[in-house]
Amino acid sequence: MSWFQDAHAAVAGWIFEHALLPLLYAVGLVDWDEDIYGWLDFALFGLLGIALAWLVCRPLEAWRPVEPVTDRRAVRTDMLYTVLTRLGVLPLVAFAALASVQAAWEGWLTEQNLLPPTLEDLLPWLRDHPLLAFACYVVILDFGEYWRHRAQHAFRWWWALHAIHHAQRQMTFWTDDRNHVLDDVLAALWFGGIALLIGVPPGQFPIIVLILRLAESLSHANVRLSYGWLGERLLVSPRFHRLHHGPLSAGASGRNFAVLLPVWDWVFGTADWHRDAFPPTGTPEEPEALATGGWLRQQAVGLRRMVGAIAGR
Repeated sequence: MSWFQDAHAAVAGWIFEHALLPLLYAVGLVDWDEDIYGWLDFALFGLLGIALAWLVCRPLEAWRPVEPVTDRRAVRTDMLYTVLTRLGVLPLVAFAALASVQAAWEGWLTEQNLLPPTLEDLLPWLRDHPLLAFACYVVILDFGEYWRHRAQHAFRWWWALHAIHHAQRQMTFWTDDRNHVLDDVLAALWFGGIALLIGVPPGQFPIIVLILRLAESLSHANVRLSYGWLGERLLVSPRFHRLHHGPLSAGASGRNFAVLLPVWDWVFGTADWHRDAFPPTGTPEEPEALATGGWLRQQAVGLRRMVGAIAGR
């Protein structure tokens, strides 16, 4: 993966040196150079993720859409969600922020002889098989995402936030990032925390994020696409995940929670292979603002509903 990391560093360095650094000097903010470079590093991965999702999913949606796009305003709102989320790249920020906490925590644990082993400590032979180690990281993180997704549906206060994602009645690949800011923060801390716990190398973490983000964009795409009996049990397809967004999968009664590997739904009894293959999406019982309101309106309603759920209302 070094070629990818080298290319990314070269592009980031060129943009920073020729575009951002002169601007910082011009406005007298050169003391912020490290912070701006850190944001640029994250933002480039976000832009790459958006470009890959568009290149893969847009032709599929044009080829065989499940339904015509009739509410373009709702899709534009989802596009705004995507830009705000991907340019911030919360999982990467959480990973970086948690790294300093982990360093201090590991220092204390080392002094107490209580340092927990990473995945490569438990399985030393993985150090000689980097691609296999990378695959193991992906599988473990995907397993963690399955349980995080179930928790979003199981806890009322968390569902109050996550319902924004399910309220979309005009689902496209842009819908993947349609989440409340607090929901994204919790998801990023969850994902970044697991990655640090199992010892994911910092250079591999952004690539894993790209893979899972692309898989999620494809699974939300407005395309009539199934992978067949076997393929549907190996990878989450647009058909498999659209069942999750159907009206009967809202809240704790949800099905098909997996992000990348449907095996978790298969093993834990939450897989749905039999209902209408491409149902309409949305949550009719939730406030209309979550479906048709703008970004700010949806954020405000989601926050108010979460507070109400915590207060028992």
